[in-house]
Amino acid sequence: MGYIEFDNSKEFDIVPLGRAAIDFNPVDINRPLSESKTFKKYLGGSPANTAVGLARLGKKVGFIGKVSNDSFGQFVVSYFKNEGIDTSEICFAKNGENLGLTFTEILSPTESSILMYRNGVADLALEVDEINEAYIKNTKAIIISGTALAQSPSRESSLKALEYAKKNNTVVIFDIDYREYSWANKDDIAIYYSIVAKNSDIIIGSREEFDLTQGLIGKDISDQETANRWFNYGSKIVVIKHGKEGSTAYTSDKKSFSIKPFPIKLLKSFGGGDAYGSAFIYGLLEGWDIIDCLEFGSASASMLVASHSCSDAMPTVEEIKEFIRKSKEEYGEMVAKL
Repeated sequence: MGYIEFDNSKEFDIVPLGRAAIDFNPVDINRPLSESKTFKKYLGGSPANTAVGLARLGKKVGFIGKVSNDSFGQFVVSYFKNEGIDTSEICFAKNGENLGLTFTEILSPTESSILMYRNGVADLALEVDEINEAYIKNTKAIIISGTALAQSPSRESSLKALEYAKKNNTVVIFDIDYREYSWANKDDIAIYYSIVAKNSDIIIGSREEFDLTQGLIGKDISDQETANRWFNYGSKIVVIKHGKEGSTAYTSDKKSFSIKPFPIKLLKSFGGGDAYGSAFIYGLLEGWDIIDCLEFGSASASMLVASHSCSDAMPTVEEIKEFIRKSKEEYGEMVAKL
């Protein structure tokens, strides 16, 4: 069953909206961040990483966002251009806003943390008049990042993009993407997350993120009950991730499909979600069965947590397929019920 219908007459396959940032990952790993002295710079930010992931998979990708009007902002734009991502809707900050910076800690393969600098950042300064209806009309799907809802004017800009998508038959994908640094309180989170979730065709998030989304109605409900809540508003696919325990995609016809992670030698415990999302969405755009989309996403995620970077390590279609083939030769089928 095809749960999502994409308008193939549109120019762009996918356009994420939200933050583009810079990650500084320590080269001297397996120690506290306070003891790390050498870092490598990468493009960062979940929407930006997802854009790169889908571009590496051969999709035509655009981006809606705002970056700092300095060398770091130019770094983001140049990186996107080198990946073949359209940058015509990336704005430069006008009031001295900075690009968000993230310093990561790789304490051990299973213990990682993130230190984010998010005050006065450019991505949250995206104005409503910088949202172009024609651009959204010309894409099959947009991805709205939950982080873009944390503050004004980015919050209102995201909601405007949502309205344009609904008006123009553009699929809406909501990547909940919770980052606590930018939010004032949990009521705000629940209010704005639920507004977008109620208008999304596809919702992707962790169990914690779904709990935050439905924080005003209570959190003690099952995954299936969570999915049913959003199906009642018109969503078609709800993906709930449980980290190392795997993930499940629930569909509006009351089916569910589960997969566990591919075995891998971990380097870090962050970055897999963006690879998972981009590869899962790629499968949907290709018209694959849900379980095959999940497998592709799970494989890509495993490849990323074994790599030092996020954006730089995003794999190609051929690399993911080869990884799946080799993994199945060694470990057997990955599909399993949670």
